[in-house]
Amino acid sequence: MLTLFDYLPSQNAWKVRLLLNHLGRPYRTVPISIFEGEGKTAEFMRISPTGAVPAIQLEDGCTLAESNAILAYLADGTTYLPADPFDRAKVQQWLHFEQERVESVIGSLRYWTMTGKLPHRSTEMIEGKRAAARRTLDILERELATRPFLAGDIYTIADMAVFAYASRAEEAGLSLEPYPHFHAWIARIEAQPGFLATMHPYAIDPHSVKELP
Repeated sequence: MLTLFDYLPSQNAWKVRLLLNHLGRPYRTVPISIFEGEGKTAEFMRISPTGAVPAIQLEDGCTLAESNAILAYLADGTTYLPADPFDRAKVQQWLHFEQERVESVIGSLRYWTMTGKLPHRSTEMIEGKRAAARRTLDILERELATRPFLAGDIYTIADMAVFAYASRAEEAGLSLEPYPHFHAWIARIEAQPGFLATMHPYAIDPHSVKELP
């Protein structure tokens, strides 16, 4: 059985749980207490070189880290990752976009806000992230005005990846009111069969108020 190395409040881990739920694929969970340093043990870093979650271990012992790489692997051969080379590349385009312009800005702001770290970050850093986050939402609003899903007419792992943090923008202090097309896309994702509605706040982990080791 596939093993998922998980941290429940991580939306990067949630997106993998979402795809596994869509696929109906059984797995076992190994929780990693990242704020207590479990991600930095030599044993776990042999699985995930950066010490980050999520990571998976296959039945044959092979391991894979980085959430979007895991999505691409698990979705191969399914409708969630097109077989056509161009359509597949369009999905990859949005996976790269997610890492550069969603997780790193909206995800960071959300993390700082929900764990009480925002007052410990510089004003310049916060405002830079907020400006970048608004640019991200502007791009998503413009693109989603032209089609139902990010990579085209069908729901793919591109949508799962971007949804994970972008849909939580209000938890990062960003209003979604100016983005009606983006808001409608959120509703379309949430209406997908097998959507995983359960998400976990950082508050379930008393150690999350610490800085990551």
